[in-house]
Amino acid sequence: MNKTLTLAAVSLLSAATLYAPSAHAAPAATGTGCPTPSKAEIKRSYDSKSDKPAKGADALRGVHVGYIPKGFTHGQLVAQKHDGVTEYGYQWTDDRGDTDLKRRFLWVRVVCWPGARDLADLKKLPVTLGTFTGGAKTKKIGGHQVLTKLGDGALGAGRFAGWVEREGVVVTVMAGQPLVGDLGRIVGGIKLP
Repeated sequence: MNKTLTLAAVSLLSAATLYAPSAHAAPAATGTGCPTPSKAEIKRSYDSKSDKPAKGADALRGVHVGYIPKGFTHGQLVAQKHDGVTEYGYQWTDDRGDTDLKRRFLWVRVVCWPGARDLADLKKLPVTLGTFTGGAKTKKIGGHQVLTKLGDGALGAGRFAGWVEREGVVVTVMAGQPLVGDLGRIVGGIKLP
C-alpha cells in the first residue's frame, strides 16, 4: 500500500498541473532536443496508471536508461508541465512499503527548462519534488559532473543526483538506499540523443 501512496503522491502532483497539448500529436522533443511526453503518456500519468511488470530501458521516449538494476515489480510514468517547465520521468519500484529501507526505488526524470545552462542552475530548478536547494554537493558520478544530495521526505531514503545534459535539458536520478552503490552505473547508462 505504501508504494502505491508514493506513486500516487507524485501522480497527484502531476494531476494538479496536468499539461494538455493540442489535439495534434505531441512532438518527441522540444527545440532544445529535450524529450517530452506524448498526449497518451500525459493521460496515463494523469490517470496514475502503473505498469506491472515495470517497463525497461526505453520507458521514456528519447531517453535510454542503459542500466536498470533487477528486482523491480512495477513502474509508473510521471509527466507534467508547469511554469514553462516540462517534467518527464519514470519510477521503478518493488513491492516493499515506503518506510522499508530495503525498498528498491529508482526515478529517472528529464526536466525541460530554458533556465538550465550549468550545474549551478540546478539549485534554482523550478520543480516541487526533487530539488537541490539544501545540502547539495558537486561530485563526479557515472562520467557526469552532478549535484547530489541525500534523499529526503517525499523522495525517501537514498541518493538524488542531477546534471545539465545540455542547455535547457536537465536529468535527475533518485536511487533508493539499496541502489546507491549502483548510482554511478545508472547515471553513466542514461543516454539522450
